[in-house]
Amino acid sequence: MDNKNNEFATLSLFERISYGAGDFAQNLVFGTVGGFLLFYLSTVNGISAAAGATIFLVVRIVNVFWDPWVGAFVDKRNPKNGKYRPYILWFGLPLVIFAGLLFLPIPFQDNGLRVGYAFVSYLATALTYSFVNIPYGALSASLTRDNEQISLLTTTRMTMANTANLLVYTLFPLFVQMLSPNARQTDTGLFGLKLNLGDYGLHSASGAWFKVYGVYMVLGLAALLLTYFGVKERIVPTKEETDSVKYSDLAAELVRNKPLRILGAFFLVGFTFMFFGNTVWPFYMQYNIGHSEWMASIGLIGSIPGILLVFLWPIVRKWLGKKQFFYAFLAIFILGSFVLWIWGFSQFKNSPALGYLGRFLQQWGLTSATGYMWAMVPEVVSYGEYNSKKRVAGIINALMGLFFKLGLALGGIIPGYINAFFQFDGQAKTQSANALMGLQVSMIWIPIVLAVVAMIIMSRYPLSDKEVDEINLKLQDARNGEK
Repeated sequence: MDNKNNEFATLSLFERISYGAGDFAQNLVFGTVGGFLLFYLSTVNGISAAAGATIFLVVRIVNVFWDPWVGAFVDKRNPKNGKYRPYILWFGLPLVIFAGLLFLPIPFQDNGLRVGYAFVSYLATALTYSFVNIPYGALSASLTRDNEQISLLTTTRMTMANTANLLVYTLFPLFVQMLSPNARQTDTGLFGLKLNLGDYGLHSASGAWFKVYGVYMVLGLAALLLTYFGVKERIVPTKEETDSVKYSDLAAELVRNKPLRILGAFFLVGFTFMFFGNTVWPFYMQYNIGHSEWMASIGLIGSIPGILLVFLWPIVRKWLGKKQFFYAFLAIFILGSFVLWIWGFSQFKNSPALGYLGRFLQQWGLTSATGYMWAMVPEVVSYGEYNSKKRVAGIINALMGLFFKLGLALGGIIPGYINAFFQFDGQAKTQSANALMGLQVSMIWIPIVLAVVAMIIMSRYPLSDKEVDEINLKLQDARNGEK
């Protein structure tokens, strides 16, 4: 069968890399937003922690209504050059422009104007992001039905996503510090490497943030273009299926698709504790540990599992099974979090060894659990198609994207309010014991509790690999007119 029309197609390495480039681009955008925007707003921009958290909250409330509408909009239309790919081309450039404006140096002295600008720029970025992220997610289900190929695609895309995370969590703060004022020669923790690093928490460092993020956005646009030109859509709804899509299918799919509800809950909880850690990490390093200059070295060690150990995912999954895969890596995440807690003790915080170990374990568990769950989205799409006779990949990915973004929002919103409750002062060089405890709660204890909740949720997931294979074979037979 011609590979273009083969619904169980073997994906070439180039096509897997091209698709993964979309994850690379989106992690440059929202990895940086999730990891550093609240820190930037609270310190560099001088907005209170409560105001920053409220901005996150309001935008995510808008997303609750916006994302499902975008998913249905995509499913109800058939653009000329593909069902999903054109949106990546049309909205890629506006996305990186709006995202870049998030870190634009603001000359406003009035606090209300600074808050207003931050809100408008973040809202524009979030709304545009939906028109890239939702079609991109739906695109993965159109490439192949083969579970082994989907597994390989997931490992490739997550390798590229975590390569972007290396640029975000390791190199981004380092580059910003190199361009920040008051630079002095500092031991970076990168195996003896010393660089002139400035204080990136000052208002005068705003230009450094904007310059570095601007370069990242150029890289992101190039990666999105690679996705557009490098992949083929093979499994798309027929015209009849497209015409039959209704906005009411959003609610109907949630009601009739149990795997969607379970996986969606796992997405919500998983990304909540993921972004808890990402949001609080620069605060924890700056204040609880007192060594922000080690951000790059510890981030580098933490990035190793997500780039160099991803190839183990299919092996571990085959060895342990689908659910046990998640249990094992969530347990590793919890262990790493405990190590980072111990690192915060006064007698240990001046030695980076515990930071290396804790961040390695934490990120290994985190990137594996929150990365591999994307491989389960295509099977949820197939299950929905089998039961409803409609392939609404856009709607399902919009719902998954909504759970993801709610997790992202909660991971950014709640730490901000916790900071406010524990009286964190973004303009102070040192923090009170109360504020430090608040950062510890957000960085260590809440993520541990949520990781346990995620295990419980995954235990309820109903689809086995055998059932998924049977469903996909029946769907292909039905499309080919076979009984």
